[in-house]
Amino acid sequence: MPLKIGTSAPDFTLKTKNANGLEDVKLSANFGQRNTVLLFFPLAFTGVCTQEFCDVSGGISAYDSLNAAVYGISVDSPFAQEAWALKEKINIKLLSDLNKTVIKSYEVVFPGLAGIGDTAARAAFVIDKQGKIIYAEQTATPKDLPNFEAVKATLAKL
Repeated sequence: MPLKIGTSAPDFTLKTKNANGLEDVKLSANFGQRNTVLLFFPLAFTGVCTQEFCDVSGGISAYDSLNAAVYGISVDSPFAQEAWALKEKINIKLLSDLNKTVIKSYEVVFPGLAGIGDTAARAAFVIDKQGKIIYAEQTATPKDLPNFEAVKATLAKL
């Protein structure tokens, strides 16, 4: 089960790959400035993950208008994430949790996915500007998508 609503969001620094190379992204850099949506997903280059991130990318302006930064987090390398983002035209910042520390701290580990090892479960968190978790959802299976209408409704209340 994911971390509970009302708890402080564990801070982290993860790598992302962009045109200039590797960049550190620190969650707490948003505190006091923007709300944050964390979308944990099992693996790049898979069907449901591609659908999810293409859909969210297509509607990113809704999150921008709600003053929210959106990050995707998986255990893929930043190089695989970048290749996937370029291929699928995903414009959300993808963060690499290759060491699986963040999926453990948010309690969203999916053990032994398809017999290949532990990955992130599919989950969504909304973190307010003060660093508190105000929405938390882990889907029943990796094939299910988070309730994005509930995510947006939560952001709209802030």
